[in-house]
Amino acid sequence: MKVLNLGSLNIDKTYTVDHFAEAGETIQATTYAEFCGGKGLNQSIALAKAGAEVFHAGCVGQDGAALIETLESAGVKTELIRTNHEPSGHAVIQVNHSGQNKIMIFGGANTHIPPGYIDQVLEHFHRGDMLLLQNEISNVSYAIEQAKEKGLTVVFNPSPISSSITHYNLSKTDYFILNEVEGRKLAGTCTEDAREILLELQKKYPNSVFVLTLGDKGSYYADETTVFYQEIFPSDVIDTTGAGDTFTGYFLAGIARGRSAREAMRYASLASSLSVSRPGASPSIPDEEEVCRILAQKEKELQMVH
Repeated sequence: MKVLNLGSLNIDKTYTVDHFAEAGETIQATTYAEFCGGKGLNQSIALAKAGAEVFHAGCVGQDGAALIETLESAGVKTELIRTNHEPSGHAVIQVNHSGQNKIMIFGGANTHIPPGYIDQVLEHFHRGDMLLLQNEISNVSYAIEQAKEKGLTVVFNPSPISSSITHYNLSKTDYFILNEVEGRKLAGTCTEDAREILLELQKKYPNSVFVLTLGDKGSYYADETTVFYQEIFPSDVIDTTGAGDTFTGYFLAGIARGRSAREAMRYASLASSLSVSRPGASPSIPDEEEVCRILAQKEKELQMVH
């Protein structure tokens, strides 16, 4: 199975701060760094590092060479990426000393992806392949419709959540991967209970699979017949930026490579826990060899206990 990620490409401008800036407040950052990011880029790198055959499509500006090079160095196929006259998307990220973040995104070239380009990209993929989408690019709904017509497995990560999503035909989505805030908004509920969020989502989209991530509280998987919980693997948190993208990439790579849902969730959880122990988004994503080695070690330790 080939994976097409039609996704965002951003330059992440990351500032370490003592506390997040409040309205009207000017604060001093203690460090500054630039990383290649965007939910699309991060998820493509996670897919590739997890062993999937992944093609990235999307748009960058004339300033986007480093974004393409970063993807290529991780093993992502980039020949479908288009360079246009808009500046590349970028994000301004505040990271505090407990590793939490606040992010502001400028869409740039990501918001200039026309339907004709999507048609050209989809010509390279066929029934049984997978399309991954986030909500950081233009014409997401069109891509869902066209991919489903071709028989692709459609995966949607509705991040960032916005009112535009209400106009998408999400009944054609096979997998939703979302956090609890996105889950509540998509389900139209105010409940804090993860199982209730899943129940409401399943009522709205009964033919879809849901992966609901809860940060340090773990994650849930739910399909038509199965619901199960995946606990986290504890780690020292340095930077949570990109943790969800790492989880998404590893989970989907597992599914694309024939792993069971439980196996894919376990790999994704461990990969995500490793990513938060390192700075940056894409630079923090572990490779498959490391994840497999540590997972095997943890399973061995668990067997010894029992």
